[in-house]
Amino acid sequence: MTRVLVVDDEPQIRRALAVNLRARGYDVVDAPTGELALQHAATEHPDLVLLDLGLPGISGLEVIEGLRGWTRVPIIVLTVRDDERSKVAALDAGADDYVTKPFGIDELMARARAVLRRIPLGDVEAATVTTEAFVLDLADKRASDATGAPVHLTPIEWSIVEHLVRHPNRLVTQRQLISAVWGEHYEPDANLLRVHLAHIRKKLEPDPARPRHFLTEAGMGYRYQPGPDGPPADAAPTAGLRG
Repeated sequence: MTRVLVVDDEPQIRRALAVNLRARGYDVVDAPTGELALQHAATEHPDLVLLDLGLPGISGLEVIEGLRGWTRVPIIVLTVRDDERSKVAALDAGADDYVTKPFGIDELMARARAVLRRIPLGDVEAATVTTEAFVLDLADKRASDATGAPVHLTPIEWSIVEHLVRHPNRLVTQRQLISAVWGEHYEPDANLLRVHLAHIRKKLEPDPARPRHFLTEAGMGYRYQPGPDGPPADAAPTAGLRG
C-alpha cells in the first residue's frame, strides 16, 4: 500500500486529505509541523509527501531541504502562495510539483500518480549512516562519533561526505564530486579535494592515515566503503595520504 505523509498545520485540511486518500486505497500518516514531518519521514518511510509551505517552526522549504539531504521521496507542495518566486524556491529546494490551494482532489491525485511513477515504491533510503567510528544523521545534517559526541563538519565537508555515503561502494570521480558540491562549471585548485578529504578523515576515521571508509582511488576519485573491510591495519597508508 502506498504511504502518503500529509504535512499541514490546519487540522481540517489534514482530515480532508486523509479521508480522500484512504478512500482511494492509500495509507496516510500526518504531521502538523515540519519537525514532526522529518521524524515521520525517517521512521515511516512514506512513498509520497504532501507538504504545506507555511508551517509553524521550521518552514516547508526547510523540510524539503532536510528531506533532500537523504531521500528522493516525491514531494508535492500544497500552498496558498501562487507567486512565481515561491514556486521557483520550492522547486529549487527539491520539490517535485506544486499545487495551489484551493485545489481539486482529482487534480491532486493525478499529480500524485505522476510523481509516484518516477520512483519505484519501496525504494527506501536510510536516514542515518552508522559505522563503528561515526554516525551521520542525513535528515538533520549532523555527525557524531562512536560515543555520540558531536563532530563538526563544515558545509563543504558535509556536502562531500553526504555525496559519497549516498553512493556506497561506488567510485565517484573527482569531476563528479566537484560538480555535486560546487557545480558543474566550477574549476577548483588541483589540491582542493585532497585537502577536504584529509580534514574529513581526521574527523571521522579511526586512523586517518589508514582510512577504512573514505578511500582514494589514485588518479580517479574517491569511494565510500560502509563496512569495516578497508585496508588492513598494517597496510601502507599511501591511499589516504595521496588525497
